[in-house]
Amino acid sequence: MVQTISPALARRIALAAQGFGRTSTVTPGIRQVDALVHRLELLQIDSVNVFERSHYLPAFSRLGSYDKALLDRLTVGRQARLTEYWAHEASFVPVDTWPLLGWRMRDFRDRSATEAWAQGNRPLLDWLLAELAANGPLRASAIEHDANRRTGPWWGWSDVKTGLETLFRWGDVAIKGRERFERVYALPGQVFPPELLGRTVSRDDAHRELVRRSARAHGIGTAKDFADYFRLRGPETLAAVRDLEDSGELIPVAVPGWGAGGQAGTAWLHRDARLPRRMDAATLLSPFDPVVWERARALRLFGFHYRIEIYTPEPQRVFGYYSLPVLLGDTIVGRVDLKNDRQAQVLRVRAAWAEAGAPADTAGRLAAVLRQAAAWQGLPEIEVEPRGNLAAALAAELRN
Repeated sequence: MVQTISPALARRIALAAQGFGRTSTVTPGIRQVDALVHRLELLQIDSVNVFERSHYLPAFSRLGSYDKALLDRLTVGRQARLTEYWAHEASFVPVDTWPLLGWRMRDFRDRSATEAWAQGNRPLLDWLLAELAANGPLRASAIEHDANRRTGPWWGWSDVKTGLETLFRWGDVAIKGRERFERVYALPGQVFPPELLGRTVSRDDAHRELVRRSARAHGIGTAKDFADYFRLRGPETLAAVRDLEDSGELIPVAVPGWGAGGQAGTAWLHRDARLPRRMDAATLLSPFDPVVWERARALRLFGFHYRIEIYTPEPQRVFGYYSLPVLLGDTIVGRVDLKNDRQAQVLRVRAAWAEAGAPADTAGRLAAVLRQAAAWQGLPEIEVEPRGNLAAALAAELRN
């Protein structure tokens, strides 16, 4: 008989699998940061820096104030244990994940075989590979070539940048960290050890391992949840889920409300998942945090309807440009639109909203979270603008 997991327990399982609920009095060091990233399996990268770049936020959400330089050390230099590739979106992933995405690199290459740009620029691609071989890792802006001229102010890439990104997608080029948030391109042999370069993983084996890692990071989820983590296709994901179920690593369960029409839905529990009796988190989440990036899952787990409004015209925004979900206990209780005013050294709360049914102490607990966030960012002041149904109460708490 299939076990039934209550929605509340499923929510706690999911948060525990994501590294919440583990309190520690130890100041986070590089071992704690590295362990967290390996638990999450990836950190999504995004260029928006209005509060803080997204890949730094998951560690703050789970570990509290930590030195961002620790994460930087994991992505570049002798201690690098993370690399970049297209995993969920552009993401930092553990180095040993790179061979598991070889099938994706081959798919990119196969598609490029019919693209006019790749066909017409083979001499440039060969020249770029030779340039990296001769000079070592380089940023696109550091490569001197007649084709290295931008065609616009933002995404108007030069042919050099387009060529490097094409080679990166194919796996002919890897990323050796970033400088001033600009990718540093290198040959794979300049980034990875020989034993990793020599590792070839079949498509089926890679999908099975990626689904296994995704399921462990979810704790509990549907096949669609597991597929979304690494942007896998449904049929291949379901085949991997069945294999992992047969081996006993995934346990089929039913969760009321997770199915169509509010009925119980089929899900799978990872055999190593913790089943906490309570969860006492108090933090902010990045819009690109794995807890909320799959919007249907966020709605299913928390009853939280979330859309980031960066790309919404300002008059049409409801909650703000860069609203971060507020997690208290095991519930998302609100959202705050934050801006790091680095010049004025102020954390600006441009809007603060409480969800329906948010507990009475939401403003007080959020005030403590914002004080921690401001201190982490080196900002001595917090200013709350009068927008949102939580703004007045939050401002009053921060004045105390």
